[in-house]
Amino acid sequence: MSSSIHPAHPAATPSRYGFVITTMVAATTAALAAAASLALSVPVWAMFVGWIAFFTRGLDTRGALENLACVGFGLTIGLLASLVIPPLAAVAGAGLALPVVVFVVALSVVALRGLPILNNLLGYFLGLVAWFAAHLEPSLESVAHLFGAGAIGSTAGWISHRLPFHLLKRA
Repeated sequence: MSSSIHPAHPAATPSRYGFVITTMVAATTAALAAAASLALSVPVWAMFVGWIAFFTRGLDTRGALENLACVGFGLTIGLLASLVIPPLAAVAGAGLALPVVVFVVALSVVALRGLPILNNLLGYFLGLVAWFAAHLEPSLESVAHLFGAGAIGSTAGWISHRLPFHLLKRA
C-alpha cells in the first residue's frame, strides 16, 4: 500500500489522519474477514491468501477479480497435480514422480504469464501453495472451500483499499 503503487491512495497522503484512517480500516477489515472465515469454517490463513492476491496488482475491482481467478486456477492446478502424483509414483517412484509433476506444473503456470488476461503469476502460485499447504482431500469441494476463503480475503483487501479513500474524501 505504498505511494509508489497507487499515488492517489489515502495511504500515500502525508497526513497523520489519513494514515490512521487507512490503518484502522485495514485492521478492522482484517478482523471482520477473520471472523467471517471462522463463521464459515474456512481457514483464516487461506483468507489471507486472497488478501495478498488482491494486493499483487490491479487494486481495482477488475484486478481483484482477475487476481482471485488466478488463485482459483492455481488451486485447480494443484488439485490436478495432487491427483497425478500417486499413480505416477506407483509406476516411476516418488523420487521421480514429484519432480516431474512439479516441472510440468511450473512450466504450465509460468507460461500462463503470457496471456493477455489472467496472467498473474503470483496469483497462480498463491493458489498452488494454498492447495498443498491445506492438505485437503483432492476434490472440487476442497477447491471450493479454499476458493471461498480466498474470496473473503480478496473482498476484504478490496474494502481495505477502497474504503479509506471514500472516508477521507468526505473529511
